Amino acid sequence: MLLRLEDAGVRAESGRWLIRHVNLQVRRGEIVTIIGPNGGGKTTAVRAALGIAPLTEGRLWRAPGLRVAYTPQKVAPDSILPLSVMRFLSLGVDVNTPAIMHALARTGADRLAQQQLSALSGGELQRVLIARALLRRPDLLVLDEPVQGVDFAGEGAIYDLIRDFRDETGCGVLLVSHDLHFVMAGTDRVVCINVHVCCAGTPEAVCESPAYAGLFGRQSSSAHAAYRHHHDHVHGLAEDPGRTEG
Repeated sequence: MLLRLEDAGVRAESGRWLIRHVNLQVRRGEIVTIIGPNGGGKTTAVRAALGIAPLTEGRLWRAPGLRVAYTPQKVAPDSILPLSVMRFLSLGVDVNTPAIMHALARTGADRLAQQQLSALSGGELQRVLIARALLRRPDLLVLDEPVQGVDFAGEGAIYDLIRDFRDETGCGVLLVSHDLHFVMAGTDRVVCINVHVCCAGTPEAVCESPAYAGLFGRQSSSAHAAYRHHHDHVHGLAEDPGRTEG
Protein backbone atom coordinates (compact mmCIF):
# COMPACT_ATOMS: atom_id res chain seq x y z
CA MET A 1 0.00 0.00 0.00
CA LEU A 2 1.32 3.43 -0.97
CA LEU A 3 -1.48 5.73 0.09
CA ARG A 4 -4.86 5.51 1.79
CA LEU A 5 -7.65 8.02 2.50
CA GLU A 6 -10.19 6.89 5.06
CA ASP A 7 -13.62 8.56 5.40
CA ALA A 8 -11.99 11.80 4.27
CA GLY A 9 -13.80 15.12 4.17
CA VAL A 10 -12.70 18.61 3.14
CA ARG A 11 -14.97 21.58 3.86
CA ALA A 12 -14.68 25.02 2.25
CA GLU A 13 -14.61 28.20 4.32
CA SER A 14 -18.24 28.75 3.34
CA GLY A 15 -19.12 25.51 5.14
CA ARG A 16 -19.88 23.56 1.96
CA TRP A 17 -18.39 20.09 1.77
CA LEU A 18 -16.04 19.75 -1.21
CA ILE A 19 -15.65 16.03 -0.55
CA ARG A 20 -17.01 13.86 2.25
CA HIS A 21 -16.81 10.19 3.27
CA VAL A 22 -14.20 9.53 0.58
CA ASN A 23 -12.24 6.28 0.79
CA LEU A 24 -9.35 5.91 -1.63
CA GLN A 25 -6.27 3.72 -1.77
CA VAL A 26 -3.42 3.16 -4.21
CA ARG A 27 -1.14 0.14 -4.23
CA ARG A 28 2.21 -0.25 -5.93
CA GLY A 29 1.88 -1.31 -9.55
CA GLU A 30 -1.75 -0.29 -10.07
CA ILE A 31 -3.47 2.56 -11.87
CA VAL A 32 -6.35 4.13 -9.97
CA THR A 33 -8.43 6.71 -11.82
CA ILE A 34 -10.80 9.23 -10.30
CA ILE A 35 -13.72 10.26 -12.48
CA GLY A 36 -16.80 12.38 -11.82
CA PRO A 37 -18.70 15.48 -12.91
CA ASN A 38 -17.17 18.95 -13.01
CA GLY A 39 -17.13 20.41 -9.53
CA GLY A 40 -17.60 16.99 -7.97
CA GLY A 41 -14.37 17.09 -5.96
CA LYS A 42 -11.92 15.08 -8.07
CA THR A 43 -9.03 17.53 -7.71
CA THR A 44 -9.86 18.14 -4.05
CA ALA A 45 -9.63 14.40 -3.40
CA VAL A 46 -6.19 14.27 -5.02
CA ARG A 47 -4.99 17.30 -3.08
CA ALA A 48 -6.27 15.71 0.13
CA ALA A 49 -4.44 12.47 -0.68
CA LEU A 50 -1.21 14.44 -1.17
CA GLY A 51 -1.68 16.39 2.05
CA ILE A 52 -2.06 19.69 0.17
CA ALA A 53 -5.71 20.17 1.15
CA PRO A 54 -6.01 19.71 4.94
CA LEU A 55 -8.66 17.21 6.00
CA THR A 56 -11.64 18.49 7.95
CA GLU A 57 -12.40 14.93 8.95
CA GLY A 58 -11.06 11.46 8.25
CA ARG A 59 -7.53 10.12 8.03
CA LEU A 60 -4.65 10.11 5.54
CA TRP A 61 -1.92 7.47 5.55
CA ARG A 62 1.09 7.38 3.24
CA ALA A 63 3.94 4.87 3.11
CA PRO A 64 7.07 6.09 4.93
CA GLY A 65 9.53 7.73 2.54
CA LEU A 66 6.98 7.76 -0.28
CA ARG A 67 8.40 9.58 -3.32
CA VAL A 68 5.63 11.37 -5.22
CA ALA A 69 5.63 13.12 -8.58
CA TYR A 70 2.59 15.36 -9.02
CA THR A 71 1.38 17.09 -12.17
CA PRO A 72 -1.44 19.50 -11.29
CA GLN A 73 -4.35 20.31 -13.54
CA LYS A 74 -3.30 23.87 -14.29
CA VAL A 75 0.15 25.45 -14.53
CA ALA A 76 0.58 28.99 -15.83
CA PRO A 77 4.25 29.90 -16.45
CA ASP A 78 4.99 33.59 -16.01
CA SER A 79 5.88 35.14 -19.36
CA ILE A 80 8.13 37.64 -17.57
CA LEU A 81 10.35 34.87 -16.20
CA PRO A 82 12.86 33.55 -18.77
CA LEU A 83 12.87 29.80 -18.25
CA SER A 84 13.66 27.24 -20.93
CA VAL A 85 12.20 23.73 -20.91
CA MET A 86 15.66 22.27 -20.20
CA ARG A 87 16.19 24.59 -17.26
CA PHE A 88 12.70 23.89 -15.90
CA LEU A 89 13.24 20.14 -16.01
CA SER A 90 16.56 20.40 -14.18
CA LEU A 91 15.18 22.42 -11.25
CA GLY A 92 15.23 20.47 -8.00
CA VAL A 93 16.16 17.18 -9.69
CA ASP A 94 19.64 15.65 -9.89
CA VAL A 95 19.61 14.64 -13.56
CA ASN A 96 21.90 15.12 -16.53
CA THR A 97 21.12 16.36 -20.02
CA PRO A 98 20.79 12.89 -21.63
CA ALA A 99 18.25 11.88 -18.97
CA ILE A 100 16.22 15.04 -19.60
CA MET A 101 16.29 14.51 -23.37
CA HIS A 102 15.22 10.89 -22.90
CA ALA A 103 12.24 11.93 -20.77
CA LEU A 104 11.25 14.57 -23.33
CA ALA A 105 11.57 12.05 -26.16
CA ARG A 106 9.30 9.62 -24.33
CA THR A 107 6.55 12.23 -24.19
CA GLY A 108 7.14 13.38 -27.77
CA ALA A 109 8.48 16.74 -26.61
CA ASP A 110 12.23 16.53 -27.34
CA ARG A 111 11.93 19.24 -30.02
CA LEU A 112 10.82 21.65 -27.26
CA ALA A 113 14.01 21.41 -25.17
CA GLN A 114 15.29 24.92 -25.90
CA GLN A 115 11.95 26.69 -26.08
CA GLN A 116 10.69 29.05 -23.40
CA LEU A 117 8.24 27.42 -21.02
CA SER A 118 5.83 30.37 -21.25
CA ALA A 119 5.67 30.07 -25.06
CA LEU A 120 4.37 26.49 -25.09
CA SER A 121 0.84 25.58 -26.11
CA GLY A 122 -1.39 23.79 -23.63
CA GLY A 123 -0.67 20.37 -25.09
CA GLU A 124 3.07 20.98 -25.27
CA LEU A 125 3.15 22.09 -21.65
CA GLN A 126 1.33 18.94 -20.56
CA ARG A 127 3.94 16.78 -22.28
CA VAL A 128 6.76 18.70 -20.56
CA LEU A 129 5.07 18.40 -17.16
CA ILE A 130 4.72 14.64 -17.60
CA ALA A 131 8.38 14.42 -18.62
CA ARG A 132 9.30 16.21 -15.39
CA ALA A 133 7.21 13.77 -13.37
CA LEU A 134 8.93 10.79 -15.01
CA LEU A 135 12.36 12.23 -14.20
CA ARG A 136 11.62 11.98 -10.49
CA ARG A 137 11.31 8.17 -10.71
CA PRO A 138 8.44 8.26 -8.24
CA ASP A 139 6.88 5.51 -6.14
CA LEU A 140 3.57 7.24 -6.84
CA LEU A 141 2.80 9.17 -10.02
CA VAL A 142 -0.14 11.59 -9.61
CA LEU A 143 -1.60 13.20 -12.73
CA ASP A 144 -4.58 15.55 -12.72
CA GLU A 145 -6.08 15.67 -16.24
CA PRO A 146 -2.79 14.72 -17.97
CA VAL A 147 -4.15 15.08 -21.52
CA GLN A 148 -5.65 18.52 -21.01
CA GLY A 149 -4.90 20.53 -24.14
CA VAL A 150 -3.48 17.51 -25.99
CA ASP A 151 -5.06 16.72 -29.37
CA PHE A 152 -7.03 13.50 -29.80
CA ALA A 153 -4.22 11.65 -31.59
CA GLY A 154 -1.83 12.47 -28.74
CA GLU A 155 -4.17 11.39 -25.94
CA GLY A 156 -3.69 7.70 -26.60
CA ALA A 157 0.08 8.13 -26.69
CA ILE A 158 0.08 9.83 -23.28
CA TYR A 159 -2.07 7.12 -21.70
CA ASP A 160 0.08 4.41 -23.28
CA LEU A 161 3.16 6.13 -21.85
CA ILE A 162 1.65 6.18 -18.36
CA ARG A 163 0.88 2.46 -18.52
CA ASP A 164 4.34 1.65 -19.92
CA PHE A 165 6.00 3.64 -17.13
CA ARG A 166 3.94 1.77 -14.53
CA ASP A 167 4.93 -1.55 -16.10
CA GLU A 168 8.64 -0.63 -16.18
CA THR A 169 8.96 0.81 -12.68
CA GLY A 170 6.17 -0.83 -10.69
CA CYS A 171 5.04 2.56 -9.40
CA GLY A 172 1.47 3.30 -8.42
CA VAL A 173 -0.50 5.80 -10.49
CA LEU A 174 -3.31 8.06 -9.29
CA LEU A 175 -5.01 9.68 -12.25
CA VAL A 176 -7.82 12.20 -12.66
CA SER A 177 -9.52 12.26 -16.03
CA HIS A 178 -12.78 13.11 -17.77
CA ASP A 179 -11.98 10.98 -20.83
CA LEU A 180 -14.03 7.89 -20.06
CA HIS A 181 -13.04 5.90 -23.16
CA PHE A 182 -9.28 6.05 -22.65
CA VAL A 183 -9.48 5.77 -18.89
CA MET A 184 -11.72 2.72 -18.82
CA ALA A 185 -9.49 0.95 -21.34
CA GLY A 186 -6.34 1.15 -19.22
CA THR A 187 -7.24 1.50 -15.55
CA ASP A 188 -7.07 -1.15 -12.84
CA ARG A 189 -9.57 0.52 -10.52
CA VAL A 190 -11.97 3.44 -10.91
CA VAL A 191 -13.32 5.72 -8.18
CA CYS A 192 -16.28 7.86 -9.18
CA ILE A 193 -16.63 10.94 -6.98
CA ASN A 194 -19.46 13.44 -6.78
CA VAL A 195 -18.61 14.96 -3.36
CA HIS A 196 -18.87 11.39 -2.00
CA VAL A 197 -17.83 8.13 -3.64
CA CYS A 198 -20.71 7.15 -5.91
CA CYS A 199 -19.17 3.85 -7.02
CA ALA A 200 -15.76 2.20 -7.15
CA GLY A 201 -14.17 -0.96 -8.47
CA THR A 202 -12.93 -2.39 -11.74
CA PRO A 203 -13.86 -0.47 -14.92
CA GLU A 204 -16.35 -3.20 -15.83
CA ALA A 205 -18.04 -3.08 -12.42
CA VAL A 206 -18.24 0.71 -12.39
CA CYS A 207 -19.73 0.82 -15.90
CA GLU A 208 -22.53 -1.47 -14.74
CA SER A 209 -23.30 0.66 -11.69
CA PRO A 210 -26.60 2.61 -11.68
CA ALA A 211 -24.74 5.55 -10.10
CA TYR A 212 -22.33 5.67 -13.05
CA ALA A 213 -25.20 5.53 -15.54
CA GLY A 214 -26.97 8.29 -13.63
CA LEU A 215 -23.97 10.61 -13.91
CA PHE A 216 -22.76 9.85 -17.44
CA GLY A 217 -25.68 8.17 -19.19
CA ARG A 218 -26.12 4.56 -20.21
CA GLN A 219 -24.50 5.21 -23.58
CA SER A 220 -21.17 5.67 -21.75
CA SER A 221 -21.19 2.00 -20.74
CA SER A 222 -21.74 0.76 -24.28
CA ALA A 223 -19.10 3.16 -25.65
CA HIS A 224 -16.63 1.81 -23.10
CA ALA A 225 -17.29 -1.78 -24.21
CA ALA A 226 -16.78 -0.87 -27.86
CA TYR A 227 -13.54 0.95 -27.11
CA ARG A 228 -12.16 -1.99 -25.13
CA HIS A 229 -12.92 -4.29 -28.06
CA HIS A 230 -11.30 -2.14 -30.75
CA HIS A 231 -8.31 -0.73 -28.85
CA ASP A 232 -5.73 -3.17 -30.21
CA HIS A 233 -3.35 -0.83 -32.02
CA VAL A 234 -0.22 0.98 -30.83
CA HIS A 235 -0.07 4.75 -30.59
CA GLY A 236 3.08 6.55 -31.68
CA LEU A 237 4.54 8.93 -29.12
CA ALA A 238 5.53 11.47 -31.75
CA GLU A 239 3.70 10.58 -34.93
CA ASP A 240 3.92 14.14 -36.18
CA PRO A 241 6.83 16.01 -34.54
CA GLY A 242 5.89 19.20 -36.34
CA ARG A 243 2.33 19.24 -35.05
CA THR A 244 1.26 22.20 -32.95
CA GLU A 245 -1.13 21.34 -30.16
CA GLY A 246 -3.65 23.73 -28.82
